[in-house]
Amino acid sequence: MPNVAIVTDSVADLPPEVAEEFGITVVPLVVRFGTDLYHDGFDLTPDQFYDKLRTSKALPATSVPAPLAFANAYDKLAEKTNEIVAICLTSKLSATYQVALQAVGLMKKKCRVEVLDSEWAVMAQGFITIAAARVARAGASLDEVLDVARHTMRRVGICAAFDTLEYLERGGRIGKAQALLGSLLKVNPIIGLKDGEVYPCARERSRAKAIDYLFNFAENFSKVDGLAVEYATDLDEADRLIQRLRSQYPQIPTYLSRASPVIGTHTGPGLIVVAVLGDKQSAI
Repeated sequence: MPNVAIVTDSVADLPPEVAEEFGITVVPLVVRFGTDLYHDGFDLTPDQFYDKLRTSKALPATSVPAPLAFANAYDKLAEKTNEIVAICLTSKLSATYQVALQAVGLMKKKCRVEVLDSEWAVMAQGFITIAAARVARAGASLDEVLDVARHTMRRVGICAAFDTLEYLERGGRIGKAQALLGSLLKVNPIIGLKDGEVYPCARERSRAKAIDYLFNFAENFSKVDGLAVEYATDLDEADRLIQRLRSQYPQIPTYLSRASPVIGTHTGPGLIVVAVLGDKQSAI
């Protein structure tokens, strides 16, 4: 095991095989349908969740992990290491970061734990976590791991297309993307994250143009070192987009990720995301 263990939360949407490859511990958030509670992506798979979203009379809600969920994860890792870095989704959209901090004080074992607010979510958060895990595996110190994570935070971006923003609005996470609501036209809204908050990017008249926008978003980065396409329900659409990206960037690691139930609660079934690790140029 590396000297520094890496923890993240389920909103990073890391493909399970990637988390396993890099030895990343994932702490799940919670999804609630009525009185039924589920651990995000663990005892409620994305397929099960989106089926429930279509058929359940109760609308889903989400909540942060219990502090003990993080504390137990830290304690388990502390049996094998003396240093842990936990990388959490943006604190402007969730209290998960605060819970991960609180959990340090609940630990039964002695271990240095540093908790980082990634200021991101989904596979942008995932890329930061992978970068941290990669250098930890190579023998980096905790402070070096944190330096790499913070540097990577400045090199990631996401762009997401929706078929509706009603889920985001209902969950109170819509932020400045409120400006995209209220159109009488059938449009595909596109949002991003900036300084940890949701912001509007564009409206496109067709799904095809929305997908083109996501592709162009990726092209707006130089020195691309990683790409991810994340989807809610339409695997074929995600496959077509990822093939376009792989054709454009044949030597770049490219991940196909599934939006977790927690993400799906706030985005709905029409979500598709492009996440990029690279050097940012101008906004599109």
